[in-house]
Amino acid sequence: MQTTVTGIDVGTYHVKVVIAQRNDDERPPRILGTGYAESRGMRHGYITAPGETARSIAAAAAQAAKAARVRVKSAYIGIGGAGLDEYTARGETVVERGDSLVSERDLPRALAAAAAALPPSATLNRRILHQIPLRYFVDGTRVLGRSPVGMKCQRIGVEALFVTCLERHVGDLVQAVEEAGIAVEDIVAAPIAASFVALSKMQKRVGCVLANIGAETLSLIVFEDAVPMSVKVFAVGGTDITNDLALSLRIPPEEAEQLKHGAILGTPYPKRKVEDVAAKRMTEMFKLVEAHLKKIGKNELLPAGVILTGGSSALQSAADLAKAVLRLPSRLAESHGPQRMQLQDSTWTVAYGLTIWGLTSGGDLEGNNSSDWLDPLRSLWRWLKKFLP
Repeated sequence: MQTTVTGIDVGTYHVKVVIAQRNDDERPPRILGTGYAESRGMRHGYITAPGETARSIAAAAAQAAKAARVRVKSAYIGIGGAGLDEYTARGETVVERGDSLVSERDLPRALAAAAAALPPSATLNRRILHQIPLRYFVDGTRVLGRSPVGMKCQRIGVEALFVTCLERHVGDLVQAVEEAGIAVEDIVAAPIAASFVALSKMQKRVGCVLANIGAETLSLIVFEDAVPMSVKVFAVGGTDITNDLALSLRIPPEEAEQLKHGAILGTPYPKRKVEDVAAKRMTEMFKLVEAHLKKIGKNELLPAGVILTGGSSALQSAADLAKAVLRLPSRLAESHGPQRMQLQDSTWTVAYGLTIWGLTSGGDLEGNNSSDWLDPLRSLWRWLKKFLP
């Protein structure tokens, strides 16, 4: 039986669509087609004009459908705007069985208790997108391992990470997708989707931070022991570098954007000044990352370091600046298949990751099933690049 899924990444500047298919006896899925369109009606990763965004989504989906020769009826949608946030809470419940053995039925009850312990501000006008168990407790003692199932205790507890988004932002996104004639299968936090493609099992296990530098947002996801322990989005991105260059050099933003990416040859502007302006803003971005890592107690404590992805991650010296500011190993996102191919366009990690989420029925946020076929799957980037614009 063949399973075909579609992932749609609605970014501030571009909408990207990936259609993938997997047979029951086929380990890595096969990419059927991709689509790409300029975003309309977006600001800082959230929708301001659903009708305009719907037209962008429809255009990108039509392009992908034409390449894949399938009709896009439904899709998994990524959300990563400035309204994305995180909360942690702890809850516990009485073990259900009379013999005090923890069963699978107890775990969702403990997770529900943790959700009930969230402060009102965590759920007021917000929707919980993901509930991720971080650690379990039996009678108040932390469990060393993934699951307490089979252990004996009176009370089972869990500390969990809750990834939330503003309800209005989710509603506008769903409206835009449905206006484009596509049903929404699931809404996934963009940093989580990107992690399925941009990070290896080893990086997640030993500890790392994936920093996605988009046009108007900087999104982070921090992993430790193969579990995402923090998700954060800042309203800053590559557009800020463009604006800084425009103001500093007194040039139009369009010219500054080309200059930022080195698209202008024989420029009269001093190369050193251009680099200094960009470096100053990038340094400020990485200081935000540093402050967040300090807040969660992981500053300088992630052996796999920082992995950069997104449109502005390819700017010259970005990795070096991240290494200097964060005092951690730093590199651009790369594939982890046998070819170990460098990702030529890491802006597709979210859309591609969404198809993996769909094909694995929500993936595995605790990292228990990702190694066997997700690592070889990343080598499909070589094939996918043939379809990139």
